[in-house]
Amino acid sequence: MLVVENLDVSINNNIIIKKLNLIVNRGEVHIIMGPNGSGKSTLSAVIAGNKKYNIINGKIIFNNNNLLDLNSDERARCGIFIAFQYPIDIPGVSNFNFLKTAINNIRKSNNLLILNNANLISLMKNKIKSLKMSDDLLHKCVNVGLSGGERKLNEVLQLLLLEPKLCILDEIDSGLDIDSLKLVANTLNSMRNKHRSFIIITHYQRILKYIEPDKVHILYNGCIIKSGNKFLVEKLEEYGYDWFTK
Repeated sequence: MLVVENLDVSINNNIIIKKLNLIVNRGEVHIIMGPNGSGKSTLSAVIAGNKKYNIINGKIIFNNNNLLDLNSDERARCGIFIAFQYPIDIPGVSNFNFLKTAINNIRKSNNLLILNNANLISLMKNKIKSLKMSDDLLHKCVNVGLSGGERKLNEVLQLLLLEPKLCILDEIDSGLDIDSLKLVANTLNSMRNKHRSFIIITHYQRILKYIEPDKVHILYNGCIIKSGNKFLVEKLEEYGYDWFTK
């Protein structure tokens, strides 16, 4: 599904990602861990198409499409979703209008029937209920007045409604209490199937109590220095990142 090959990325003449290689097959869940500044969020931003980063070398292929030839909205219509580490406020744009536009644009690009307001409201309320949030959210501006945890749940709501093929979740577990963490993990598990893949970027192993990954990667100083199964995290907890560089 996703192939990242020999990727070099810089910003302001500083190289952030170096010769990074990653393959994510259909239906797989990959965990990426690494210290602050290692390039985790940069990788997600580059896959999303953030133009502030300079691609020096390498390629990113998604479902046989060269992502470097596509802009951000084209990548989203191809089925890529990014849940941001710090979801921003969008004053003046209600959650309903934001979601309506996103859902119907993706449906249109996939030659699916455009949903009317009544169907959209019913669909949205059903997903909001599953996340134990209030229907009032639809009338509020995107993320305005929401706590950090509520913003993360709002990202998961978008994920549920857009049903992407590749879900990249940048620290979706940060700022969540234990009940919200379980809710998010259970939601992600319910979305797992043989056609949908996940890349979960995290600092903590606690989400791994509820989500069984196929692979775990250690990203350090801009490149993946070690890959393995979930037991790799136990080594990380015991010895720290420096142990992997020796």
